[in-house]
Amino acid sequence: MEEINKTDVLKALIQSEIKRCKTVEDVMHPEGLIKQLSKQLIEGMLAAELDQHLGYEKHDAKGRNSGNSRNGYSAKTVKTSDGDVEFEIPRDRNSTFEPQVIKKHQKDLSGLENKIIAMYSRGMSVRDIQAHLKEIYGTETSPSYISTVTDKVLEMAHEWQDRPLEPMYVIVYFDAIHYKVRDNGQIVSKAAYTSIGIDRDGKKEILGLWIGESEGARFWLGVFQELKNRGVNDILIACVDGLKGLPDAIQAVFPKTEVQLCIVHMIRNSIKFVGSKNVKHFLADLAKVYKAVSLQEAETALQKLLERWQDQYPFAVKPWVEHWEHIIPAFKYPAPLRRVMYTTNTVEAFHRQLRKFTKSKAVFPNNEALLKQLYLITKNVKMANAVFGWRDEILPTLSIIFGERIVMFLD
Repeated sequence: MEEINKTDVLKALIQSEIKRCKTVEDVMHPEGLIKQLSKQLIEGMLAAELDQHLGYEKHDAKGRNSGNSRNGYSAKTVKTSDGDVEFEIPRDRNSTFEPQVIKKHQKDLSGLENKIIAMYSRGMSVRDIQAHLKEIYGTETSPSYISTVTDKVLEMAHEWQDRPLEPMYVIVYFDAIHYKVRDNGQIVSKAAYTSIGIDRDGKKEILGLWIGESEGARFWLGVFQELKNRGVNDILIACVDGLKGLPDAIQAVFPKTEVQLCIVHMIRNSIKFVGSKNVKHFLADLAKVYKAVSLQEAETALQKLLERWQDQYPFAVKPWVEHWEHIIPAFKYPAPLRRVMYTTNTVEAFHRQLRKFTKSKAVFPNNEALLKQLYLITKNVKMANAVFGWRDEILPTLSIIFGERIVMFLD
């Protein structure tokens, strides 16, 4: 018997269907030619997958006593760009067949899930997404379906959060951004703890996001321990705000890490205690401290700051004296590195991206909803290129100062 050419059969089928179509609507309407051909094409692909899985085609003698055979079909309704379509999914007797064209538990072939996730990442609510899909695509979707789709993001977020990290980071920034979250019927402030690292090549990487109660050193301690569990053996420099107990928490997990307080946070906290008429003059004197070219010059400027302003604004000056040991590390580094390490601007720039897409959300329904949205934004954030002057100036200095702690990780 002459072997049947599957391509000829498909062409004949298409020609037959075309002859039945009299108008464009016959081709494009929900039960038209396009939908029928899509269904037949996909079912043909599924049949071909089963052929490959079994090692022989239907009715082929090779299948006799092969140990496995076809076992009919199961019906499955899937969303497609042409609407809901019911497909016949072939089965094998041993239940070892795993189709790839339409995977097990897959309910959507239209790309609708990606559209929902993209809209969700831009801060749209479930109801907004539902209305948008109806208006633009004519697609009816229930709030529960949209929530089910976005819940998949939580699994991806946890996988990303648990991924292994580099064994060493030159600088790691730690900061937090705050959101209103509904918790046990009450609206409370929650902290989204964020961390960004600069690796040995000068490249920036978002290390993680953690949702917790209002910012505190105890929670940060858990973050540091998690980073260590994920493979971080050493952090050369940690840039943090002035949160009480934070330097001790870092060094409890990474005892060799040098802690640098963020100068921008220090300045902001000091200005709170300075009268408006003197802010300009106070900042001018303060700038001579943190912009000094050497530690000696900085100490001289600090003394003059104390002499002029301590009696009038003691709470504005006091933190610079109490935290001096965590302010001065930057002075031993070259200017390009000092500009990068003595401020958490890197992580604050990231926070601006988070606020851009969450500003329309006054209250998040729970921690999971907040984490899902922050993760999706994070995946779309483009981190800046390697730090300027890294190879030529910064890295050689770091190699001298930290010796084997950095050399052992260099290529």
